[in-house]
Amino acid sequence: MKQQRPTVFVVDDEAPVRKALFRLLNSAAIEVAVFASPAEFLAARDPAAPGCLLLDLEMPELNGLELQQQLGGRDGMLPIIFLTGHADIPITVEAMKAGAADFLTKPVRDDVLLAAVRAAFEKDRAARLVRTERDEIASRLATLTPREREVLEHVVTGLLNKQIAAALGTAEQTIKVHRARVMEKMKVQSVAELVRLAERGRERALN
Repeated sequence: MKQQRPTVFVVDDEAPVRKALFRLLNSAAIEVAVFASPAEFLAARDPAAPGCLLLDLEMPELNGLELQQQLGGRDGMLPIIFLTGHADIPITVEAMKAGAADFLTKPVRDDVLLAAVRAAFEKDRAARLVRTERDEIASRLATLTPREREVLEHVVTGLLNKQIAAALGTAEQTIKVHRARVMEKMKVQSVAELVRLAERGRERALN
């Protein structure tokens, strides 16, 4: 399947600004989609679409920070670059703490804006790779039986087969069979790999 190109989703209530940003990004061979309001963006939003959000801070009805807060609880939130005509340190700090990729003051130089967009694209690409890996690990873990999950938990703590057998009240040979199945289902060749996958699986459960 062809990989979707990253897109800059521009949300700004001023038509001249939208037009200027569209021209700049298009001239740099960057995919761009423009929206006149956060509501318009949310109505058309595809969570699977890669890229970043270029967001005006001050808009009627729903401002940039409020849109950021709405998106904050959703999986796959795009990196956000805020644009504002008035630099405000407390607001900047609030936006960055909430995960904004950048905060630029209008008028912003073309090269600065393009650099921020490319950095946000890379941030999004890296985040998607992490989520894909965690989803794959979760799929592998889901194939384990309850007993195999128990064996896995003991293996990653460093226990030997004999110790695991004693802890679970079964024969060492049975543990060897379970352990081999765990390694096969998790598609790993070493305990070190198994430990890493188990840790990443826990990270996914917590996020």
